[in-house]
Amino acid sequence: MPKAQLKYLADELDKLREQKLYQKLRVLQTEQLPVADFDGHEVINLSSNNYLGLTTHPKLKERAARAVEEYGVGSGAVRTIAGTMTIHLQLEEKIAQFKQVEASVVFQSGFTANAGTVQAILGREDVIISDELNHASIIDGCRLSRAEIKIFPHKDVDACERILKEVANRSGRKLLITDGVFSMDGDIAPLPQLVELAEKYGCIMMIDDAHASGVLGRHGRGTVDHFNLHGRVDIQVGTLSKAIGVLGGYVCSTRDAIEFLYHRARPFLFSTSHPPAVAASCLAAFEVLEEEPELIEKLWSNTRFFKAGLQKLGFNTGMSETPITPVIVGDAALAHEFSRQLFEAGVFAQSIGYPTVPVGKARVRTIVTATHTEEELARALDIFESVGRKLRII
Repeated sequence: MPKAQLKYLADELDKLREQKLYQKLRVLQTEQLPVADFDGHEVINLSSNNYLGLTTHPKLKERAARAVEEYGVGSGAVRTIAGTMTIHLQLEEKIAQFKQVEASVVFQSGFTANAGTVQAILGREDVIISDELNHASIIDGCRLSRAEIKIFPHKDVDACERILKEVANRSGRKLLITDGVFSMDGDIAPLPQLVELAEKYGCIMMIDDAHASGVLGRHGRGTVDHFNLHGRVDIQVGTLSKAIGVLGGYVCSTRDAIEFLYHRARPFLFSTSHPPAVAASCLAAFEVLEEEPELIEKLWSNTRFFKAGLQKLGFNTGMSETPITPVIVGDAALAHEFSRQLFEAGVFAQSIGYPTVPVGKARVRTIVTATHTEEELARALDIFESVGRKLRII
């Protein structure tokens, strides 16, 4: 029985069950593959962020095993004390070269990279101008900074400029921040227009490119490369946990900005650095991006096939422009039931509801990978059609 002090949490869980919004964690019992075993069911996996299939790439696995033999299984300290290893510096140099910037620093996750950076570089006297659908890590970083936060409607460049005009004569620094690819809708930020506004009004321009890294741009260099905006975005955040296939996040900027984060970014200061095997496999992943462009080509081929199939069946895929393709159903309980029946029929597509997305915008979110076969995706479409018609979604 729960302690009396925590009884309210059990009550809240009961409410979720009554509303048919309670979800159990799915447990992966195999490698993260396009067809995988979750909870004892073999299902077509449309829920992972493993865009390029690098979680099981032979080069990454071999490099990780070699690093364990050479460096051990852990680093043993935070970066600022005894936890900066040669392999960490090699990874950061590789990322900076790949993203065509002066320097980079690796964090323990993409979440801490965003939150730690925004919190470190701004204070109470500053202003943040943020897209309303930016990732939770950006939102938390903004709150931790104690700067004033101004929100503009999703991708509304005119509204963004109106806010910039309102705060133009205020003292303090101004940060304009956006996701590159929005994680729930799969649409791409209007980065060229936002960069122009940042330059016009003297803002720091920052982008979270977690879902664009490895997906957009030459060899997966991201949204900045996709729009050819090198040198015009002050801070780029990326992840090592999605297309890169491993774990962590990173920040790219000027050398001075990175050195400042060494001294003031709290996740960097107070978290043990990456195990050597993680850093080594991340290094190998960036090599694969440059050596095997066919992976990104296959990712986009699969994306076009699956997205067109969903749309032909009559599903609402929203604003998606990328491999993230939501199937929007509206009601959260219906979305959860849709996901459950898809799973039972052989497709894992996770349902997403409030507070991750607004009330009335619940969906199942699908992400295809480069390693899905067209036959697997066709089978998934058949299952979507069968369950969708049964539940009268289409």
